[in-house]
Amino acid sequence: QVQFVESGGGLVQPGGSLRLSCAASGSLFSMYVMGWYRQAPGKQRELVARITSSGITNYADSVKGRFTVSRDNAKNTVYLQMTSLKAEDTAVYYCNSAPPLPANLGSWGQGTQVTVSS
Repeated sequence: QVQFVESGGGLVQPGGSLRLSCAASGSLFSMYVMGWYRQAPGKQRELVARITSSGITNYADSVKGRFTVSRDNAKNTVYLQMTSLKAEDTAVYYCNSAPPLPANLGSWGQGTQVTVSS
């Protein structure tokens, strides 16, 4: 079963930047379309960025132009560079394949908390 471990979150002021990392286990990482998701309190988890195995990216309108997703297949790692952060970006951020792997193939990680506040 694939496992994901997210890191890099923290407290940042509005307008600041953070870089999140997600390490995945297993040997098939390079084949997956990978996604970054976030879940704010009281809201459903949403996909904010995705990247194909060849590096094609897509973004939710709410983060387009501010977030950049990238991957290093040799390291089984996907990144999310976040700039011009806003209070509404506050959430727990997770990675998984896009769409998410079924439970018998992969499990959600603990996520990493991003808090944007002055």
